[in-house]
Amino acid sequence: MKKHILDLRLTENVQLHSAYALMKFRPVEGTLPEMLPGQFAEVRISDSTSTYLRRPISIHNVVDGELWLLVRRAGEGTCKLASYTVGSIVNMVLPLGNTFTMPTDRNGRPLLIGGGVGVAPLLYWGKQLAAQGMRPAFLLGARSANDLLQLDEFEAVGDVYLSTEDGTKGEKGFVTQHSVLAEEFSYIYTCGPKPMMQAVARIAREHNTPCEVSLENLMACGVGACLCCVEDTVEGHVCVCKEGPIFNIDRLKW
Repeated sequence: MKKHILDLRLTENVQLHSAYALMKFRPVEGTLPEMLPGQFAEVRISDSTSTYLRRPISIHNVVDGELWLLVRRAGEGTCKLASYTVGSIVNMVLPLGNTFTMPTDRNGRPLLIGGGVGVAPLLYWGKQLAAQGMRPAFLLGARSANDLLQLDEFEAVGDVYLSTEDGTKGEKGFVTQHSVLAEEFSYIYTCGPKPMMQAVARIAREHNTPCEVSLENLMACGVGACLCCVEDTVEGHVCVCKEGPIFNIDRLKW
């Protein structure tokens, strides 16, 4: 897909949590280009003296020509981004990366597993699955109830199952320990911390269920030039920003 360098205006900044902001943008001129679930944007933090490289942010949702980004405050760059006020102009390169694979069996039941900010690409993908007549199931995990994000949005799209490490909402434990994993699913998609995704991949293999993961390697440039995001696969070392971030687990040395 063609990549665009665009200035976007912040139309809303919703502080969901002390660590998370839901940021909504519209192009300063024209309309948004086509964007697919799983893709990401490289966001420039122009007024940070120590943030020299763009920050990769997953496309969380696209609603009526508006781009939603779910931003986690992790370092100076993302903290600065999350603090922007309505009307701020932000430069982005988008869309970057590939997309999830649509199941061939439209009568199947796909499961989307997200941990922490890894839930970000799953909302837009779940909406696409629902648009094709499927009823996706979401398995979302966090440390506590306060860390679970956008539940109303996910519940409007599919069935939602929850786990928290402290047991304050849903089942207690990790998402990979949730009882719903004993049920049969036609496809599994996941995004979150690497150990979580590796555990999901093991479960998928045990059940002989096709599975795709959205890797969160450090993607400094987004075009395969800096080699920061290299992942070792059965085909050799590849740049996640160009070959991914979506990978079938059969391609990974997990």
